[in-house]
Amino acid sequence: MESGCAVYDLTSRAKIRLTGEDRVRWLNGMVTNNVRDLPLNHGVYCFLLNAQGRIQGDLYAYNLGESLLIDTDAAQREAILAIFDKFIVMDDVEVTDVSASMMVIGLAGPEARGVLDQAGINLPDLAPLELCSPKCECECNCVACTVVRTDDPSGTAYEIWLTPNQVKPTRDALLKAGAVLASAEAIEEHRIQAGTPKYGVDIRERDLPQETGQERALNFAKGCYLGQEIVERIRSRGNLHRMFVKFLVAGSGEAGAKILAGDKEAGEITSIATVPAANGRTRALGYLRREFVDNELMAGRSRVEIDGNKPRK
Repeated sequence: MESGCAVYDLTSRAKIRLTGEDRVRWLNGMVTNNVRDLPLNHGVYCFLLNAQGRIQGDLYAYNLGESLLIDTDAAQREAILAIFDKFIVMDDVEVTDVSASMMVIGLAGPEARGVLDQAGINLPDLAPLELCSPKCECECNCVACTVVRTDDPSGTAYEIWLTPNQVKPTRDALLKAGAVLASAEAIEEHRIQAGTPKYGVDIRERDLPQETGQERALNFAKGCYLGQEIVERIRSRGNLHRMFVKFLVAGSGEAGAKILAGDKEAGEITSIATVPAANGRTRALGYLRREFVDNELMAGRSRVEIDGNKPRK
């Protein structure tokens, strides 16, 4: 996906629709980012926290006008629905799981926009996390679809939301227009290279928002939400002891391995690529305690280095 254009399956995503007069106020009080001021047809990345500030899930929230659409990993669907159900008390909010009726195709790479044009899916220029219902002249003969430009940090990427019967003809039209089918393994390699954490793998229920490095999920001016006191305390006091970083591991390694600085535990590897990067080193993601940034690091018998600029202690 660093060159050309890759098309891939995203049926691992779940979609939840929120309606009702209180939907915006209620969700804004539940998540870490600002939903209240979200423009029409735009989205935002958020965390769900518990009262202790620990991350219970992550999601994208999109303002569709008459409703809010929640996009999250399918593995989180039941947990997020349960959290929503617990905290909707007297609020006028209706929650509808629409995952079965809304499938997703991903498209990424520097040629992605050109492939969409060639396939007859005509888009305006979109900002990250902006969506539109494009004018389609493609061979898939779809009645309607929605295209979202994602916030992929490594380059231009899109999601196409459509009904289940539209998936195959739309994918075929994109392949005919020049896209190459990417495997789940290739998508995982791309995620690790981009340094994007995945909930349930790199982000766990014990983690605090600032530890994940995902400042894009936080808004410090929006007012109260569940867990906000802890997030604000960390921001004001600066007492963050560990951080999410990209690593290069000499040779091979494994997810879950402890990172040591001498005989002291310095961190852990949470994700590791299966294909070695340059010089036989393997890309990985994980956490490192700040006091060990300048130390020599090991995971088992493999040397571990920070990939890129060293963060501040």
